Amino acid sequence: MSTLTIRSLKAQRTKLGAEAQAVLEGAARAGRSMTGEENETFDRIMAERDGLDDTISRAERLVEDERATVDDLPGPEREDATVKAFRSYLVHGRAALTEQQARALNAGHDPEGGFLIAPKTFVTDLLQRVDDQVPMRGLATVQRLTQAESLGVPTLETDLNDAEWTSEIGTGSQDDALRFGERELSPNPLAKQVRISRKLLRLASTNPETIVRDRLAHKFGVTQEKAYMTGDGNKKPLGVFTASTDGISTARDVSTGAATGFTGDGLIDAKYALKAQYWQSARWLFHRYAIRDIRKLKDGNGQYLWQPGLTGGAPDTIIDQPYIVSEFVPNTFTTGQYVGMFGDFSHYWIVDSLAFEIQRLVELYATSNQIGLIGRLESDGMPVMEEAFVRLKTA
Repeated sequence: MSTLTIRSLKAQRTKLGAEAQAVLEGAARAGRSMTGEENETFDRIMAERDGLDDTISRAERLVEDERATVDDLPGPEREDATVKAFRSYLVHGRAALTEQQARALNAGHDPEGGFLIAPKTFVTDLLQRVDDQVPMRGLATVQRLTQAESLGVPTLETDLNDAEWTSEIGTGSQDDALRFGERELSPNPLAKQVRISRKLLRLASTNPETIVRDRLAHKFGVTQEKAYMTGDGNKKPLGVFTASTDGISTARDVSTGAATGFTGDGLIDAKYALKAQYWQSARWLFHRYAIRDIRKLKDGNGQYLWQPGLTGGAPDTIIDQPYIVSEFVPNTFTTGQYVGMFGDFSHYWIVDSLAFEIQRLVELYATSNQIGLIGRLESDGMPVMEEAFVRLKTA
């Protein structure tokens, strides 16, 4: 996908925005609400524009992936040799490797055989794909452990009282209110197994490494995303939509103003429940169904309250704040359910201790003419400052 194509798509997006704007202005000039036909036209244009947004996003990711693949190469000759060795190992096993290839692929002594750390570009590409598929990782603070088993995050649980006006030589009363606490993140194992037939490895026109990489990236990305949203913290990350005194308590819940959806007042209440110091980095977090329902909110004259990004190049915002969308945000619009969030997600911390590895099972599935590939990593995550988040809950 070329940058020329992306520019063409963005031009189409701007044109659609202008068309939608013209529909709104036509009704406004006539001093009336939009007719049913105009509403249908407006919704159709915006749906087409949303589709273009998704296409542009995918196209830009492809361009970035291509650049990253080239930029990350430590040296063409060394990289080519490593990749060839890895492919040979996948297809034919350790016996097919030369001594030099075995040294290139092994990480430490391997007396049992069948254990492999993937070539550097393979691991880097996979982790990037996981970040692309998981919005939270891109917004969160990510720490890496190299030796310790857990990460302790110091917290200020109780602050000092205000300072006191006193005399020139006075020192004020002694204050013992200050209390510190700690949030502890302990990376938990995450694994996924894929079986591949030897015939596929031998005959496939598409590189089998690419197939394995894409499917593992998808499964690892989805699993982590679910945990960052709704994980219970039991041997997995603690999600932002899980009420917990260890993460975000119910004290940070704000009503949407409706039992089955949203109101404009509810969204305003949520924004202003967050201190202004967080607004610069804050984002709304919703499922696409929530965005759909918010877009449909209208005033007493039938006019849409939200007219997102109709001007070319202008970002889509809700009450002047950008939003992100995840398929794994809760989206059951019934009484008392979490349906969205507003917050500074840099205060969600993720800690990784084990980089992505692949274990190769050669003999276990020999009778079915297959090999097994197991992907593994160790990670944890949790909100470390509940004040930085506001959670929306249906009335």
